[in-house]
Amino acid sequence: MSVKAKKHLGQHFLTDLNIAQKITESLTWEGYEEVLEIGPGMGVLTDFLIHDGKKVTAVEIDTESVDFLNEKYNGIKQNLPIYSENFLNMSFLDKFDRPIAIIGNFPYNISSQILFKVLDEKEMVPEVVGMFQREVAERIASASGNKTYGILSVLVQAYYDVEYLFTVNEKVFNPPPRVKSGVIRLIRKRTTLDGVEDKKFKQVVKAGFSQRRKTLRNALKSLGIPEVHKEDAVFNLRAEQLTVKDFIALTKIMAG
Repeated sequence: MSVKAKKHLGQHFLTDLNIAQKITESLTWEGYEEVLEIGPGMGVLTDFLIHDGKKVTAVEIDTESVDFLNEKYNGIKQNLPIYSENFLNMSFLDKFDRPIAIIGNFPYNISSQILFKVLDEKEMVPEVVGMFQREVAERIASASGNKTYGILSVLVQAYYDVEYLFTVNEKVFNPPPRVKSGVIRLIRKRTTLDGVEDKKFKQVVKAGFSQRRKTLRNALKSLGIPEVHKEDAVFNLRAEQLTVKDFIALTKIMAG
């Protein structure tokens, strides 16, 4: 199995089995009975998942990896369906009829896109355990007021409780990346956005951070701030100063 085959996908193979076990054991298995592994590669995480006797599904875009996995797990295919496709284009409703958690050593170059896809499928995804580039993991878990706090932080934290679990050294990968990795766990919140539409919320958050050095009065001008609220104190703040709850309240204001 050539490492070169994954280079264009931004994938780095995890070689430390202790780390692999630690990642898989981070799943709570609460509220679901099946897990979807994204980009299993050579099956390092998969080995630990299937030994738990749980239902595991895998999705892998690289055909060479798919062939390798099919041969490796030939005797347990019924318990390990492997889809040869791009996770970002996967239709959950066509493949799953119950909640399914997500786990993976996510390729750095599409890790943010993976999370946006998770948000699109959030009603089906009660939990995510994933390894990201450390800076991205820290950004997702970041609180308001920090420089790393941004669009991804707010959108993910609006629907999931985020916990930064541990940092992974670059030396446990082949080929080793130039940066450290971070493992985080997302657990779906039971609460909603208090009547705010997802689409409007996302629009306000993105616009607010589009000019993060400016006040929200300037950043949100293009969306049309309701006349009756133009002098509200919140518009004197910058996006990074608002908590998730503040953004929900702001969206209500912007929605009139």
